[in-house]
Amino acid sequence: MCRRFRTRFLLTAMLAATASAACVPLDDFMGDVFGRSMRDQPSFDPYENTLLPPEGSIPFAAGNYPAGPYDVNVGQPQGSPDLPPPFTAEDMTERPNLLDDLVNPVAPTAESLARGKELYERVCVVCHGPDGAGTTGYIFEVHPTMAAHPLNGGLAMTRSDGYIYGMIRVGRVLMPGYGHQIAHYDRWHVVNYVRQLQAN
Repeated sequence: MCRRFRTRFLLTAMLAATASAACVPLDDFMGDVFGRSMRDQPSFDPYENTLLPPEGSIPFAAGNYPAGPYDVNVGQPQGSPDLPPPFTAEDMTERPNLLDDLVNPVAPTAESLARGKELYERVCVVCHGPDGAGTTGYIFEVHPTMAAHPLNGGLAMTRSDGYIYGMIRVGRVLMPGYGHQIAHYDRWHVVNYVRQLQAN
C-alpha cells in the first residue's frame, strides 16, 4: 500500500512538472497564433495616454458649472457664462468686500426658493438651524461652544449676496467650504433662501 502511494505521488509530481514546463511552450504557441501572451500584458499608469471624455458624457468632477440655473451639466464644454473670479478663504478673510459687486444671476422665484430650501436643509441646517439663528442648529445641542454665525440677523443682514455665495463656496474661519458639494447655481439658490429667512 505504501509503495503504491509512493508510485502515485511520484507519477503525480512528474505530471505536474511536465505540465508546468509545458505552459511556457503552450503560452508561446498561443502568443504566435493569437498575437498575445498572458506573460506579456501592457500596464498603464493612471495619467498615461489620457483621452478627452466622449461628447455628451457626464464628467465626475466638472458638475459645478452647468450652463444655466436649472440645467444639469452633461459634459457641455462651455459651462456657466457668469462665473466669479477665482478666490480663496484667505481672500474672503482679508478682503470681505471682495465679492460685493457679484450680481446674483438667479431670480428668487418659487422654484429657486424651493431648491435653496432643499439644499439648506441638506447641508446648512446642521450648524445654522432651520431658522438660521445659529443656536438652533443640531450641532449646538452636542457642542454648545460651536454655535454657528446667525444668518437671520446682525452682521449677516448687511452682507452682500456675493459675500454669502463666497462663504458657501470657500468657507471662512470655522465654516468649511462647500464648493465641492454645492454647485455654482445651487449656491445662488441657497443665497435666495437665506434672504427669505432674513425677511421672515
